[in-house]
Amino acid sequence: MIEDDLAIGRALLAVFQDEGHACVWLRMTAGAMERVEAEHFDAVILDLSLPDGDGTDLLQAMRTAGYSLPVLIITARDSLQDRLYGFDIGADDYLIKPFEIPELLVRLRAIVRRCSGTMDAAEHIWTAGTITVDEARMQVSRTGVPVTLSKTEFALLLALIKQPDRVLTRAELEKRALPHSEGQTLDVHIFNLRKKIGETAIRTVRGVGYMAQA
Repeated sequence: MIEDDLAIGRALLAVFQDEGHACVWLRMTAGAMERVEAEHFDAVILDLSLPDGDGTDLLQAMRTAGYSLPVLIITARDSLQDRLYGFDIGADDYLIKPFEIPELLVRLRAIVRRCSGTMDAAEHIWTAGTITVDEARMQVSRTGVPVTLSKTEFALLLALIKQPDRVLTRAELEKRALPHSEGQTLDVHIFNLRKKIGETAIRTVRGVGYMAQA
């Protein structure tokens, strides 16, 4: 999500966390292309009027570079010309502020389904060792036995299991899974998660972060 408005950004982060989704929030275009290149995202939510540039320039750069991940524009620009231009340069949907959260979620799910080209739930199943995560159904199993996780634990596990060959830093995990966590630290959530899925399922890389154990 690339959105400079603090109120909107915080509200959407809370919603995504409640829905069990991991979200990286940037407030400027700077660094956005690097994140897209380095990580796997299901979609981008893009504001247009940003402090260091225009979101349309970022969208054009993404499409020119060959990135086809779905993009949902959220903006106060409500003219027909603005909307048509957004679609012309590669937006998958265009939502005018102010908007209702349920509508944003429905539109986001729709573009992700549409751009994936499939409704097969297998596209959203991730495995590492004996752990299986069904992202679409928000279900986790260990050696075939269902495991019940909190929303934060699920978000942490999903972030790790999607990139089992990569160490995720503490900062990355905190941004994705517990941006508004109070009281419980990342270490506490990892500890609780390990108790449920096995001590060896998540490896600690000292001084850096954590990674899923294949």
